[in-house]
Amino acid sequence: MSTSAPSPTLKEIAEIAGVSVGTVSAALNDRPTVSPETRARVMDVAISLGYAFKLKPRQQNDMQIGVIGLLIKHDLGLAWNINPFYSRIQLGVTNTCQRHNISLMVANIEVDASNHPVQWPAMIDQQKIDGLIMAGAFIDDTVQMVRRKSDLPIVLVDSYAPNLQCDSIVTDNLGGARKAVTYLIENGHTRIGLAGWNPLSPPSIHQRKRGYLETLSEYGLSPFIVETELSRLGGQEAAWKLLGHERQVTALFCCNDETAIGALNAIRELGLKVPQDISIIGFDNIDLAGETTPALTTIHVHKSWMGSLGVQALIERARNPLQPKITTVLSTDLVIRDSVAHPSF
Repeated sequence: MSTSAPSPTLKEIAEIAGVSVGTVSAALNDRPTVSPETRARVMDVAISLGYAFKLKPRQQNDMQIGVIGLLIKHDLGLAWNINPFYSRIQLGVTNTCQRHNISLMVANIEVDASNHPVQWPAMIDQQKIDGLIMAGAFIDDTVQMVRRKSDLPIVLVDSYAPNLQCDSIVTDNLGGARKAVTYLIENGHTRIGLAGWNPLSPPSIHQRKRGYLETLSEYGLSPFIVETELSRLGGQEAAWKLLGHERQVTALFCCNDETAIGALNAIRELGLKVPQDISIIGFDNIDLAGETTPALTTIHVHKSWMGSLGVQALIERARNPLQPKITTVLSTDLVIRDSVAHPSF
């Protein structure tokens, strides 16, 4: 007989969130004595740890949402691995559905090189859901196709559809990139490379590149950009090009942690050390970022919180279908670990 893992205690949540047990209790019970920033941090930790929230009785105006569908994008031809970013978003969706006594169906949708669906999941074709969360960078045409196939409220998570009337939950990618590059500059770096961007990158990565360029421009510094895919292989390629024949940069800003991990591996192969010879900073703060050698300095994205807010936005949209389009932008946090130091040359 299988048993579920025990729910974390308030003390465990408090230790990770860096607050008191009383603050955790107040945040989880939605008391007004807790600031929005602290409440967000506590809820993010609680959701990540699988805290068992008390179920709320279904209100009369909640009845429109009995089953939520979570649709996660997957690029055709890529291996089916657990995505460290979207798995956290899924965790936030799952826990918040449990809190509201809502059933959840999860499916992947494969898209081709043009970001168009290859095949539709059964939950959409057979209209088994009352509302849909789409996680990932979908183009407007794909979102519009979903709307035509099923007249459902849709919320986009980590996705943009500026020409459609869809609520969105996104990250302040521009601000996060500015934090990362500013931190490198404050540590004495003036030659900073960018890895993990290319012209076909999703909007979130274009925003991270924009934050990189804007910050360098403000300090009168020149960019060093290597166009690569957003992956470990992309990070390896960027490191080889920027450091292989001559050390063109003293630091790398990688557009996500997977790219940064690839760069770490390549730098090790080149006989260089992080951060003694080259500094690296990532983006997303996936679980593995704290386990690399050295541990990766990165920008924390509130991934579980994005999923949780996606569910809440869907419930609110079902209650008030005529309300204006709402885009929620979540702030980011700089997580300082061991991969950044002052340049050695």
